[in-house]
Amino acid sequence: MTQRGTGVADVLEARDAEARIRVVRALLARPVLSAQRDGELFRLARRHADAVRAWFAAETGWRLVVDGETIRLLTSYAPVGPTAAAIAERHPARAKKGDPPFTRRRYVLLCLSLAVLERSDLQTSLGKLAGDLVLAARQPGLESIEFTLGTRAERSDLVAAIRVLLEYGVLVRVAGDEESYVSADGDALYDVDRRMLSTMLSSRHSPGLIASSLGDSPNIDRIEEALHEPPPAYTDEESNRLLRQAVSRRLLCDPVVYYDELPDAERAYLTGQRVPLTNRLVAATGLVAELRAEGVALVDPDDQLTDLRMPEQGTDGHATLLLAEHLASAGSSTVGALHRVMRGFATDHSSYWRKSTREPGAEVILTDEALDRLVGLGLVSVTGVGAGAVVQSLPALRRFAVSAPTIRDSSKPTRDRKSR
Repeated sequence: MTQRGTGVADVLEARDAEARIRVVRALLARPVLSAQRDGELFRLARRHADAVRAWFAAETGWRLVVDGETIRLLTSYAPVGPTAAAIAERHPARAKKGDPPFTRRRYVLLCLSLAVLERSDLQTSLGKLAGDLVLAARQPGLESIEFTLGTRAERSDLVAAIRVLLEYGVLVRVAGDEESYVSADGDALYDVDRRMLSTMLSSRHSPGLIASSLGDSPNIDRIEEALHEPPPAYTDEESNRLLRQAVSRRLLCDPVVYYDELPDAERAYLTGQRVPLTNRLVAATGLVAELRAEGVALVDPDDQLTDLRMPEQGTDGHATLLLAEHLASAGSSTVGALHRVMRGFATDHSSYWRKSTREPGAEVILTDEALDRLVGLGLVSVTGVGAGAVVQSLPALRRFAVSAPTIRDSSKPTRDRKSR
């Protein structure tokens, strides 16, 4: 091949590699792509489907389902360790950005909606779906979930679940709107996409098999663990593959992974393979690896793959950054003490922060929201409740520490480099 031909081939390969990174990032940010909504990105994903499918299967064990209208990444991940669990608790589902987080009732309504849609016609209305849900909610074990459609709050909870299904493409709106249903003066009509409906369940094992093997009244933690339990490994090669996939899933799903919170086998694997493992993940995702003595973090410089940004603009973002700097230096503190620190921040920055931060008690809200963000990013841990709860900085918070500046006396002459 001529030198010119080699150059063209390199350019084409670089372009394809960039396209694959874009597709992988898009699927990590939102695991469903549709031809109607995503257009050019969907066509790009279809073009590179074989390579992307093979990468996800090899590195994470996740399955990519591709058809003519939709692409669905079937992710499966169960957090292990106190930091990972705390992170997961602070990333609830939301119908759309800015909406209130899902409550237990909203999650139950989402699951019941999927169950009802399995038996519904290809076209259904929101009112019909709601009526079927009222009947479904009377099943044994759901006594604590009240759903009668009698209040605006209940209808809002149902609409939040419906909007998630619209986002995933399970439902396609044909007529009407959800807000009129919430106001009890209208309805909405949907087409049901059974292909997408069939891909909504994403777990390693069938819930029916798990239910029969766990006995009566298992707790939710045991159910989740069983649903995501890896298959048995019969050779050393299979064991290494499962370990690689488990660690890769943690690095892709959690903002930071600490060695001391990993199971022994995963910790040993990550310690020995962290450079080649992170190099593969970085090459496929465009993330930046931070390798430290305490753990590993994959950082997104473009802020595309996170719903919590640090730092962030605005009063809340600035307050969180200042509190992070304080905790990075202090190491630990009580929540009550942080309230006083935040009150000082509000006074010092009153010219720039919104007016409501100067009201009595505003420091409590600012501190709670900042701590919630820091815990959700794996930067601090909180033990206890109320003002006496103890906040402990975690190793990754040190990247926000600010050291005192070094001031040199400019009046003193400096030695000339050449005279050394």
